[in-house]
Amino acid sequence: MTLRLAPAPAMADYLERAAATLSGSRRLDQGDTPCPPGVATPAAEWSEPLHCGVDLGTATIVLALVDDEGMPVYCDAVPSQAVRDGVVVDFHGAAESVARLKERAETVLGRTLDRAATAYPPGVGANESRACQFVLERAGLDCRELIDEVSAANTLLEVREGVVVDVGGGSTGVGIIRGGLLIDVGDLPGGGHHLNLILAGALGIGIEEAEELKRQDGGARGEGGVPQSQYLHVLRPGLERVAANIERLSRGAKDLPVHLVGGALMIGGAGDVIAQYLERPVVEYPHALLITPFGIARSN
Repeated sequence: MTLRLAPAPAMADYLERAAATLSGSRRLDQGDTPCPPGVATPAAEWSEPLHCGVDLGTATIVLALVDDEGMPVYCDAVPSQAVRDGVVVDFHGAAESVARLKERAETVLGRTLDRAATAYPPGVGANESRACQFVLERAGLDCRELIDEVSAANTLLEVREGVVVDVGGGSTGVGIIRGGLLIDVGDLPGGGHHLNLILAGALGIGIEEAEELKRQDGGARGEGGVPQSQYLHVLRPGLERVAANIERLSRGAKDLPVHLVGGALMIGGAGDVIAQYLERPVVEYPHALLITPFGIARSN
């Protein structure tokens, strides 16, 4: 039985198009390293109006734009430590980062952005989630939609029967979807930051260096071209912890496939580890870290 499944071709193509719109300032899937001008540009054409989404992540804040048909137009990101496990811990820093992304998008597109949607982890309370709204407003964006991250991701994926898992820097959000409806959602600690800690400890390096190594090695392939990170054996305990959280939050849904979303698990072989632990089919996506930002934009 094959446990690791490929995404539908249409969704894989959408994510490739989304990745092509990444701003020339930074490429998320290349360790946030600067790109030369012209390597990635906004879509050549789009239908009006544009819809904006802001993903306030633990490691990165992302601004994404889609057109009125939901197709990707633009994406940019900045590293940030202003949000921790979905809670805004540096309001000024988060607002400043969003304002900078907004200004860069306006310069590139030659237009003003005045509204956006944003999202929060499922486990975050009402007061903390409203802080995300206030960040956008301080940055000059009217918050038109505030949605949980799992629902945002599925706005793009449109899973009708499955478990959508959004693994971020600090936590893992899990939503059970039946008949196209989100029937249960939860969130537990454990994500990319914890994997960085494991790798840093094993190699005797700093956390930031571990994050960079993890991202640079994310696309590595082993024998037969199968995705295989050279650090997979080191990261396996952390990946299995994520899998245990998925299992805990999706009890009663073992008959459903698991869809992995978020940048924390863009590690060659991670999907296989999760699938083997859960003994369930797992769907991995290219450029998985773009799913939630573009889903947020499409929800607006």
